[in-house]
Amino acid sequence: MAEANKLTHLDAAGNARMVDISEKQVTTRVAVAEASISMQAATLALIQAGGHKKGDVLAVARIAGIQAAKKCADLIPLCHPLALSSVAVEFDVDAAQNRVLIQATCKLSGQTGVEMEALTAASVAALTVFDMCKAVDKTMEINGIRVLAKSGGKSGDWQANG
Repeated sequence: MAEANKLTHLDAAGNARMVDISEKQVTTRVAVAEASISMQAATLALIQAGGHKKGDVLAVARIAGIQAAKKCADLIPLCHPLALSSVAVEFDVDAAQNRVLIQATCKLSGQTGVEMEALTAASVAALTVFDMCKAVDKTMEINGIRVLAKSGGKSGDWQANG
């Protein structure tokens, strides 16, 4: 199996392991991930108007996403605890599709990438929107959780197609 295709979280015997990053160079690493949450038009209007009885849905989801990125290693067993230098969670309301698009960007100077932290931030932000709105809309659907781009490290820059 080519080195690029090797599953790094498994040892030669197939046992799960945390990857040893001690020999990797410290570089600036950035990852951007996205998610979306679709809902009824009335639910989206409620979020936009700030009329939800639980408070500002997107503000709470932003804080939840940031906190989730910081806790990624506690949630994903083989992730390294990272000293993130920046986490941003942004929202774009797409009224035509009755959805909220979520984009999370994580950054650090370190020896391993931040894709999992960005994915965790986007996912938890979407879950928080769901949690805050589930009483008024049981039809919500979370979709499209993926990495959009990453930079830094030995493998260099990468960007999703489309």
